[in-house]
Amino acid sequence: MAATGELLKKMQSEITCSICRGYFCEPVTIGCGHSFCRACLSSSWGVRAQVFSCPECRQVSQDGEIPLVNRHLAQLTELGKELGSKLLQSTEGQSQCVTHKKLFKLFCEEDQTALCVTCGEAPEHGAHKISPVQEAAHKHRRELQHIRSLLGNHLEEDEQLLAQEEKLAGDWHWMMEEQYCQTHFFLMKEESRFLERLKRDQKASQDRLSQHIQSLQDLRQELQEAGQQANLDLLQDAKQLLGRSKAVLAQRAKSVTPELKECPIPGLIQMLNRFRVDLTLDLRSATSYVTISGDLKSAKAGAGWQLGTKHPEDYTYPYAFAEQAFSSGSQYWEVDVTQLPQWILGIHTPYLRRKRARNVDSCASVFLLQCVKKQEYHYLQTYPGSLNHQMKGPLPRIGVYLQYSSGTLGFYNVLQRSLIYKFYSIPFTAPVKPIFGPGPPLPGTKPGPMTLCAVDSHLCTCCHLSQ
Repeated sequence: MAATGELLKKMQSEITCSICRGYFCEPVTIGCGHSFCRACLSSSWGVRAQVFSCPECRQVSQDGEIPLVNRHLAQLTELGKELGSKLLQSTEGQSQCVTHKKLFKLFCEEDQTALCVTCGEAPEHGAHKISPVQEAAHKHRRELQHIRSLLGNHLEEDEQLLAQEEKLAGDWHWMMEEQYCQTHFFLMKEESRFLERLKRDQKASQDRLSQHIQSLQDLRQELQEAGQQANLDLLQDAKQLLGRSKAVLAQRAKSVTPELKECPIPGLIQMLNRFRVDLTLDLRSATSYVTISGDLKSAKAGAGWQLGTKHPEDYTYPYAFAEQAFSSGSQYWEVDVTQLPQWILGIHTPYLRRKRARNVDSCASVFLLQCVKKQEYHYLQTYPGSLNHQMKGPLPRIGVYLQYSSGTLGFYNVLQRSLIYKFYSIPFTAPVKPIFGPGPPLPGTKPGPMTLCAVDSHLCTCCHLSQ
């Protein structure tokens, strides 16, 4: 028995895969003479390998293809497994049931236990499936072999999928890089196109203003000369001269006050939305001039608020303050002003560094964008700053972006995705509070609310036009 065991052990070493340490499954033999399971070799080489070498002796193979199954070795493997099974049976035969002193010849599938013949006839196993040990072992070996073969196939397929994923990832990386390049190029073209248009518009505005100045100078000269005419001559030309004077003066507002430029920037609002914050109004800032809603999300002008003589910088000006204050980072919020013909938006900071910077008055404690309506025109003005432009119509929603570290404050036309005005290098030294002025209301009109937009609220042209 010992000699047979040694012989079988030697035979098993010849039919065992050195990778998985199990019997060969679909054995293949490579150029150096060593054999492996087909799935094991495929996994070892991998679909990404640049050099194909033997997993055992490391000899490099010139051919990276997996060889065909070695049928002779497969038959030898089956023979070795059968001999091993018989030897195992003879060994198992030496085991006996402790209760009945008989050999284990049966196997209970339900309880997964070995039984002698007497145990198999016991009532507790009457409804169980009982098979001879050899038959049960053979059945389980076949099932395990099948699962092992499936695992090998799945492993090979998954290796191929991994290679495809890596290739797709590389392709996707290239495609996205190329798409970003196209987007950058598009934005550069849009920037160049708009700056060129802005230059033309500025030139046209300057020419229009120069022509208006020339018209005023010519008219003043004519009026001066007319004043020196004889009475009858003066009376003959007076009606025509007065009419022309009224026409020239009527053109002044259009010639002198520039129109706010709109430059839609693709992706602008989406970028700003990354810094969106949820603001609420401070109920303590409510006065007889400004009332605040119960949900702290809107403010309305009180009945007593009229445009007085107070300067916008005055801390007691009718503002509603946000409950939140900021002393770092970047924040962005949007305000719905659809129902307001006049309004004020901005920030308040109690202290500033004594520093003069571009577009910044070092004594200012508020930085504002104000909408004023005069007759049929709307005008946007900043304090401090030089913006005083007229608009084609009212704005439905204003975006405000604050970057504390750089001292930047920007105002945006959300619907048109364009910049209105930006303050630079504000020397903050203390927390900044957003402020809201829902007025002053126009005489004889019912004031509407100024509403803080929810963080997940977005505005697009189609939504606004459908309202």
